[in-house]
Amino acid sequence: ALFPLAFLVAAIISGFSAYSYVKMSNAYPSAGGIAMYLKKAYGRTTMTGACALLMAFSMIINESLVARTFGTYTLQLFNVGENSFWVPVLAVGLVVFAFLVNISGNKIIGSLSQVTAFLKIGGIVVFAAIALWAAGFSFEPSLNSGASNGLPGSGFLAGVAIAILAYKGFTTITNSGGEVKDPNKNVGRAIIASLLICTVVYLLVAFAVAANLPLDRIIEAKDFALAEAARPAMGQYGVWFTVAIAIIATASGIIASIFAVSRMLAMLTEMEIIPHRHFGLPGGVQTHMLVYTVVLAATLAAFFDLSRIASLGAIFYLIMDIAIHWGVFQNLREDVSANGAILLTAAALDIVVLGAFLILKGTSDPTILAIAVLGLAFTFLGERFFLKRT
Repeated sequence: ALFPLAFLVAAIISGFSAYSYVKMSNAYPSAGGIAMYLKKAYGRTTMTGACALLMAFSMIINESLVARTFGTYTLQLFNVGENSFWVPVLAVGLVVFAFLVNISGNKIIGSLSQVTAFLKIGGIVVFAAIALWAAGFSFEPSLNSGASNGLPGSGFLAGVAIAILAYKGFTTITNSGGEVKDPNKNVGRAIIASLLICTVVYLLVAFAVAANLPLDRIIEAKDFALAEAARPAMGQYGVWFTVAIAIIATASGIIASIFAVSRMLAMLTEMEIIPHRHFGLPGGVQTHMLVYTVVLAATLAAFFDLSRIASLGAIFYLIMDIAIHWGVFQNLREDVSANGAILLTAAALDIVVLGAFLILKGTSDPTILAIAVLGLAFTFLGERFFLKRT
């Protein structure tokens, strides 16, 4: 079945992508993370500012995606349809909650992250193990549903593009260079460890879902497939269990992501790569960026559906990722002792996936493609205008 295979291919591509980040973090550990890496590769240029903003936009888009997922899963506890107006209401509520946690201080964020990481990873593994055991480790449902006929190549690669978003959380680790011990080694090790853990967990979940639901049911329940897959294996108790895990995972993910975005944007401001206005807000630059991030994420969560949010995030992230690989290859590969062939392979894989994704979206959803093009034009032209004025 191609459904779990998409996650495996995404893991391989993310592994190649991680190579650039590991090499950069080993050589230039910094709290600025990707923003600092781009500046090292391109200097104080339009490319640096625009690509860093694309990463920030991608993360904010992903936050809104996760927030809506939180709303959708939470409603599984009640007799309410997933298209209810409560989905955006709950999504915005989660974003606001994440903001309140973030302004409470780094110690609270750190402690909460450790506890929730243990709960969500352990819970997901338990779900996957029980679901696979209940299905007798058989994958007949997905095979009998037509998955064996395959998907068009562009459709499969487009699925890979969305799956890559599930792995890109490792990029937020690059912001930890100013906090961890021996960052020249440990940031890179953390990136590798996170990718390995995610790959194992995602594949377990993908196989568990495929073993318990036919493909047409997976598509029908695309916004809450995990909870639906728990139903035949564990009944209503399984649904409640997976919903609880989903709530913990989405809430903790948004808290960490909002912190990482605000820190990166604050770093860009300090480097005078992006403009900043405080609009009378109290606090420092990072607090202001935290507010702006929350407002944008809440707005997207309120007015965009899941598939469109994910599409925008995938496009912006892949473009930024390609820029990282090319920048390291062109300007820094000797400084960071990177293998040029691996860097070019990572960029080529991104280009193939992005190209297939754009082709598919151009035929199935040209509106979101137009929004992406306008967003790119606004970002690059706006950044160029700002840098010329300063």
